[in-house]
Amino acid sequence: MFRETAIEIKRDVEATLIPSGMKVKLQAGSSAFVTQALGNSYTLHVNGNLVRIAGKDGDALGLVILDLPDINQQPGSIEDKVWVQLKTCFDPEIPVNIVDLGLVYVCQVAPLGKDDFAVTITMTLTAPGCGMGPVLVSEVEEKVKQIHGVQQVKVELVFDPPWDRGKMSDEAKLQLGLL
Repeated sequence: MFRETAIEIKRDVEATLIPSGMKVKLQAGSSAFVTQALGNSYTLHVNGNLVRIAGKDGDALGLVILDLPDINQQPGSIEDKVWVQLKTCFDPEIPVNIVDLGLVYVCQVAPLGKDDFAVTITMTLTAPGCGMGPVLVSEVEEKVKQIHGVQQVKVELVFDPPWDRGKMSDEAKLQLGLL
């Protein structure tokens, strides 16, 4: 959802500066350009910087509130739900989720007790120098923790094996015009 015309921020809103992950406050009356609206967040270009706004704050942009269905109402195992959540995580510069990009190498769910689980995810980035690592790791942890029964989440960022386009799903390649 790229907008060529600026929108006005309607109210003060918290944003995450890309790629540092630092929290900033956008002031009401500021101008911004929407570059992406995926998962449950907006990516904006503001004063020469990219920032990410939570979808729940869409009204601050004069746009719809982006919200995802409650993962705990979805059918499936804990692992199924983890994969669903991972598909809602997007690199703010690439309009494809991290699963279809091939960034997630391993997802393991281990029981901790009768109804408690630990989740370990091994993932990479499109390039070792990509500054989005902390932001994506934090988003993955936050979304997986929303699943009832998940007590622990560990996300390990690795660069071996290195990511390449061959790890992308056909759907992602098609979406990016690579097929």
